[in-house]
Amino acid sequence: MLRPGNAPAKLGAVGILWRVIARLRDAFPGVRLFVRLDGGFACTEVLDFLDEQPRVNYVVAIAKNSVLERRAKRLMGRARRLSRESRKTEHVFGECRYAARKWSYKRRVVIKAEVTRLQGRKPKDNPRFVVTNLRSTPRDVYQRYRKRGEVENRIKELHHGLHIDRTSCSSFWANQFRVLLTAAAYVLMQELRLHAKHSGCARAQVSTLRERLLKIGVWIEVSVRRIVLHFPTSHPFKQDWSRLAVALGATPG
Repeated sequence: MLRPGNAPAKLGAVGILWRVIARLRDAFPGVRLFVRLDGGFACTEVLDFLDEQPRVNYVVAIAKNSVLERRAKRLMGRARRLSRESRKTEHVFGECRYAARKWSYKRRVVIKAEVTRLQGRKPKDNPRFVVTNLRSTPRDVYQRYRKRGEVENRIKELHHGLHIDRTSCSSFWANQFRVLLTAAAYVLMQELRLHAKHSGCARAQVSTLRERLLKIGVWIEVSVRRIVLHFPTSHPFKQDWSRLAVALGATPG
């Protein structure tokens, strides 16, 4: 969804979550869903919506503030002591009950008290906070939040592999259409990757798939009954391309 450049992260989030959760419920009835969000979504509208959904667990990052830093003070002291002793980065996990000014009620907030050490630099305090309705240990909750990194790699593919941020049209709706076309292209790329699971492209990123499978010079022969693509015999990824083409329904000949 395209939005103005000054729009807050939470704009339209509840509507999108409602649609996604409804689609997942239809596809996988009875399952428990897990929602993981970055800090821009830790607002009362989103959290209230998630709390109202049956069989939905969530972990949402929340920006640090003076109140949360006071709650983390004791844990940070332990992390500093451990880091001084080990001379390495150390983490201590804990939790508290917290409600921001506009929240409807207090929620569970997991604290990661971290002191980071890099060679040649002074130790640095790095407290992090996530709000959750999970009941597992603070360490387990934060580890589940950390797995968002793989999802962010998919977002990077949209930016760097398909250039979803190319919105240079003068009309907002024309740019929205470009974003939708890019999203559709990404779905097709995902299908290519799924069908390439037994080839060298099984874990390839979008940019690699483009270079290996799409950017190939061919001679196209068109007749009344068929279209024939004549590929170069020296193509370095010919075997992967042929295997994927057959998996998608093409007939060799």
